[in-house]
Parts: sequence; structure tokens; C-alpha cells
Amino acid sequence: MAPLLALLLAELATPAHAAAVEVEVDGIEPGGGPVRVALCRDGLTDAACDRGEEAQAAGGTARLVFREVAPGTYAVAAYQDGNDNGRLDRTPLGLPTEPYGFSGEAGRRARPDFARAAFAVREPGTGVRVRLARALPRR
Repeated sequence: MAPLLALLLAELATPAHAAAVEVEVDGIEPGGGPVRVALCRDGLTDAACDRGEEAQAAGGTARLVFREVAPGTYAVAAYQDGNDNGRLDRTPLGLPTEPYGFSGEAGRRARPDFARAAFAVREPGTGVRVRLARALPRR
């Protein structure tokens, strides 16, 4: 009985298994700089988007993988950092000047909404696609 009890207690103490989230980003501009992707939980704020990955584009697409993601509800925000300054550049009115996009149905015509960008992560993982586009035409 003791070994069975010890096994049961060990199982209860083990955290939930983690999954992988594979993100495919397309719509990347050739020679436009690295693609930066954030995995967001509970919102599309800097605090909620605390995990990031970066990739160089090859042929207009990039694939990034977030590992050890706890099951739950997430969203993805992505942009192409054209001048490689580590941030999404904006106009004085706050409109992005670099290509950007979100998972799900979060659009570019209004403030992004976590509920529209959200997807579920379950074991062993999930795949998400993000299409980048510009809010403003290129100068």
C-alpha cells in the first residue's frame, strides 16, 4: 500500500504537462528585418505577452516554436522589425508603421481584442498561423 500511496502523491505533485506552440508567420517582406513573435496569456498587453521568440524570414515565411507552454488560453502577436530596433514602430497617432498581425480573427481595423485572437493550448501542442500586413502603405 505504501508504494502505491507514494506513486499517487508523486503524480499529484507533478505539474501539468507542458505543450509546444508552433507559430507560422507569413506575409513577411523580403529584406525587412527579423520577425518577432510574442505568446500572450490573459491579454494583449506587454505584461501578458511575456514570452517572445525571434526568427529570420526565409521565402516570406517563418516558423517559431514556444516550448514548455502550460495548457490554457493564449494569443499570438507578431511583427517584422524592419529597422531591427527591438520594438514595433508607430506614428505619432499610434498606428504601426511595420508589418504586424495576430492569431485568430483579431483584425487591423480596431484595437486588437484578446478574445478574437485567443486559441486553446492542449497537450501535445498546437499550431497557429499569423499573417503580417501593414496598417499604412510603405513610404
